[in-house]
This record gives sequence, structure tokens and C-alpha cells, in this order.
Amino acid sequence: MPVDYSDKYMLAPITRRQDYSPTLWTVWMKPPEPLTFKAGQYVAFGLNNNDKVLERAFSIVSSPYEPELEFFIEKVPEGALSPQLYQLDVGDCVLMRKKAKGIFNIDVKSGHSQHFLISTVTGIAPYISMVRTFQRDLREGRLAQPFRLVVLQGVSRSNEFGYDRELQEVAGAYPWLTYIQTISRPWEDPDWKGERGRVDDLIRKYSDSLELTPESTTAYLCGNAGMIVNARDILRRRGFEQASIKEETYWPPGEGDVEY
Repeated sequence: MPVDYSDKYMLAPITRRQDYSPTLWTVWMKPPEPLTFKAGQYVAFGLNNNDKVLERAFSIVSSPYEPELEFFIEKVPEGALSPQLYQLDVGDCVLMRKKAKGIFNIDVKSGHSQHFLISTVTGIAPYISMVRTFQRDLREGRLAQPFRLVVLQGVSRSNEFGYDRELQEVAGAYPWLTYIQTISRPWEDPDWKGERGRVDDLIRKYSDSLELTPESTTAYLCGNAGMIVNARDILRRRGFEQASIKEETYWPPGEGDVEY
């Protein structure tokens, strides 16, 4: 007898898909029930696997104000779930949890006016939600005074950025956003004109040059677990207290798929 998942999950159809590289893509979903969430939170979804749900948590790219849910996904060849998700297209459905979770939100308690948003590849997802939400709240008068957001994103090659055009447009239109890109494999991307090296290599450079001081700044780390460990150590040596460093770890390959 098929298992009834209706108490925890809803069937969310894919409404649109956009591919950026052979392993990176975005999907939009329209679940039958509204999903309440804050910018920076995540929701778990997955597929039925022998009467169990094989799922993992995905940060939500879209703003809470948008009618659809948007996700930026990376296919891990040895992963249990992501290769199956990669096969899905418009009209296919996933089993999505009915509640979003997470405390990886913009820090409004410390009084800090600056926010240093550091990521690798799909770790940019919660920051896109924050930027979109921030932009709309300012436009519609829910925020009187803008924070300063500095987004630093690292990838291997330039086709892995995904949301760079959107961030560049917002940064060009508003002084409160700065967007910095870096690639770690420049020899595979000879036309690249931006920063080169790993994210870790640039944290101290930009925290100094942009005056992202521990006294006025909250730092956010999202993405590869190794980056987060290194970045945390760099920020601590820079003078950041642990309370001013927020972390959202994306599991190493093969460790992020959970079966319930």
C-alpha cells in the first residue's frame, strides 16, 4: 500500500527550469499550499524512494513576496538525490515539506549596518532572497534606512555564477549593494577579467578595503563546508566574534541526501 505523506509533504510541480552549466540549474515550483518563509530560510524536498522520501534541504532563492518558489541546484554525480532531480522537467513533481526552517536571516539584533555575504556556487541562493526582499521593502517603505550588503561569491568557472547578472544590475542601480566575483580555475576560463582565486583568499582583502569592520559588520558564510571552516578562521583572526558570524553549511558531496 502506498505511504500517505500528506501530513508532512505536499506535491509541488515544477513550472519552469533554466540550466546554466552541465551541473547547475534553477527550477521554479508552485506548491498547492502557500509556504511561509523568511529570506534566508530553506525547505526540504525530494522524491519517493521505495516508500521513503529521499530528500535534502535547499535554500530558497525567491523572495517571500514572489508567487513561486525558486531553487538553485547543483548535480553531484555521486549524490543519491541530485542526479534524480536533474532529470525532472516542467510538469514533474517533488515531495516538499510543508514548513520552511532555518535561522540564516539578516541580523537585525546587533545594530550592525554592514553585512558581508560570502558564498560558493549555490550558496548564493539565500543571499538572492535577501537582496530581492531588501529591495522591495525599501521600495515599498517598510525599510527607511538601507543596510550595506557586500556579496562575495566564488565558483570554479564563470558559467557557474547563475545569478551574476541580477546582482550586477542591482549593484549598478543601488549604492547599498556591492557584488564581487572570483573564479578558482582561471586557466579554464581565459576570457575572465574579474578576481581570481578562492573566496578564502579575498575575505581579508575586501574586509579591509571596504572597511567591513567587526564593530559594524555581520558576516555570513554559505556553501562548501571547507570554505566555511577556512573563512570562519580568517574572520576570527580579523577580530569578528563568533556571534557576528552566521553559517549555513552545504554538505560535502554524498553527505547531503537524507532519507526519512
